[in-house]
Amino acid sequence: MDADCKRVLVAYATKHGSTREVAEIVGAGLSRTGLETVVRPAHEVDGLEPYDAVVLGGALYTGRWHRAAVAFLRRHRRALRTRPLAVFALGPRTLDDADVEGARAQLGRALEKVPEVVPVATAVFGGVIDPTKLRFPFNRMEASDARDWDAIRAWAGDVAEALAGNPHERGGIPVADSAPAPMSRELPPRKLRATFTGRS
Repeated sequence: MDADCKRVLVAYATKHGSTREVAEIVGAGLSRTGLETVVRPAHEVDGLEPYDAVVLGGALYTGRWHRAAVAFLRRHRRALRTRPLAVFALGPRTLDDADVEGARAQLGRALEKVPEVVPVATAVFGGVIDPTKLRFPFNRMEASDARDWDAIRAWAGDVAEALAGNPHERGGIPVADSAPAPMSRELPPRKLRATFTGRS
């Protein structure tokens, strides 16, 4: 990524607020590294001219990434071809392998809808179920919150490190997925499902 990156947009698409809370933590993590960070709802962003890089987050609902997140990619696809983009999704009820991999597949299908936009980093974090905010029959589900805040903060730190360097010069940024791989912090692979790739 561009070593001159100074201002980062953290955009989020949420229905009940849990993704906004994660976006705020990611934004705070980026700010602590010296980056100027703006956190905004994805649907309120008219243009990306003020920003050097973008982080986009969205919740997964019934197998689909939030439509406002997909709309953001489509609306800004030209600008995103010249700016680093990191993406995260909230969704799985647990951090079990099957739940996380299912959520990762859902995010992958959403990203395939805008193939000209290639994220340099993706992550899947646990989701939240608050029955008091849901309609029947979902309001009968058991309440849960599978967000791993340590993993979320760690991912924000890794994104910040990537923004401070050039992955092409370093041979690409490591991958942490279902198997351990070197990252800036040692995390159990079940807790942090993030992928970093070089951008061509």
